Amino acid sequence: MYGANGRDATGRPGERPAWERPGRFERASAGQDGVVPPGWPRGVRPPGVEGWQETAVAWLYDLVPPGYRRHDVLKRHPGLLARMARQHVEAALQAARHGYGTARVDLRDRFGAHVVDAMLRVYEYEGSRTAALEREVGLVEQALAGKRWNPRL
Repeated sequence: MYGANGRDATGRPGERPAWERPGRFERASAGQDGVVPPGWPRGVRPPGVEGWQETAVAWLYDLVPPGYRRHDVLKRHPGLLARMARQHVEAALQAARHGYGTARVDLRDRFGAHVVDAMLRVYEYEGSRTAALEREVGLVEQALAGKRWNPRL
């Protein structure tokens, strides 16, 4: 058995088995085209297949305010568009979390408990949907940066 310092049980240095080496689960850009990881967005073709970037860009533009379409730098550099979409979705998720955390106190005097509970359910639903969207945007951003995935068995 090897310790965290890469030494065996007797304290001698040794080569650690592959499954104990740091970064053993990392996937470099050597993955396969056309393979998507769990959570890949519907409507976006797999990275590496023909037309995938066009579907990714169209999907990303649907996530950001319409005014973003007029900026040429985002058209020329889809990775920047992905970054802005990720930040936009992160802000929406943060807003949903804040709204959920403050709803009871802010709304208790204006609405009945059943209305506040219904509002909390909206925050829960939209928060979980936005968290999944945040993951999807992150995956597309990674793919635009050149990351590829291998099929899972």
